[in-house]
Amino acid sequence: MPATSPTEAAAFWEQRYRDSDRVWSGNPNPLLVRETADLRPGRALDLGCGEGADAVWLAGQGWEVTGVDISRTALERAAAHAEQAGLGDRISWQRHELGRTFPDGSYDLINAQFLQSPVALDQDGVLQRAADAVAPGGTLLIVMHAGWPSWMTPEEHPFGAIFPTLDGVLHALRLGEEWTVRTCEPVERALPSPDGRSGTRVDNVWRLFRAAEARN
Repeated sequence: MPATSPTEAAAFWEQRYRDSDRVWSGNPNPLLVRETADLRPGRALDLGCGEGADAVWLAGQGWEVTGVDISRTALERAAAHAEQAGLGDRISWQRHELGRTFPDGSYDLINAQFLQSPVALDQDGVLQRAADAVAPGGTLLIVMHAGWPSWMTPEEHPFGAIFPTLDGVLHALRLGEEWTVRTCEPVERALPSPDGRSGTRVDNVWRLFRAAEARN
C-alpha cells in the first residue's frame, strides 16, 4: 500500500463519514465496557472517537472525557450524540491528526479502540504518546483487530493490511517498570457477513496499568 500524507488521511476519513449518515452502531465497544467496569472515573481520553459512542458511554459512567478524531464530520456527529444524551457538558471534542498532533495533558484512562487505518498512521508512535499521557495510577486500554473475519477468503483480503500481535504491541510500547499488564489476550466474537453468513472475528485487547509511584 503506498504511503499517504496526513492531509490525504484526513481527506479519506472525512469522505468516509460524509458518504454515510452513520458509520458505526452508536453503542460503546464491548471490551471498553468490560475492561473499565472496575475503574474509578476521572479524566478520560478517547482516541479516534468517531461518532462518539465510547466517549458518551464513558461520560455516562462519570468520566470527564476528551474525544479526538481526524474527521470534522465525525466530531460534529459525536457532539450531537452527546447533547442528545444530556452529556454535552462532560465531553470536549478536539480534532487531531494522530501521529502528527496529540492532545495536551495527562489522563486517568486512555481508550484506543481499533486505531487501524488503510491510510497513513504512525500506529506505534501514537500508542507511545498515549502511554506517555497516562497519569500515575491510570490505565491505557488498547483494542485491535487480530485478523480478518472468518468468512472472508484470502482473495478478499485488502493488500498491505497488517494486524499487530499481542507481543508486538507490548514491544513497540517500550513500557517502563512502573507498568503492569492487566489484560493481554485475544477475544473471539460473533460477526456475521454482510449477506448474513455466520462467522467470527478475533480482537486483541491490552489493558495496561501505570503505578502511582515508580518501583524501587
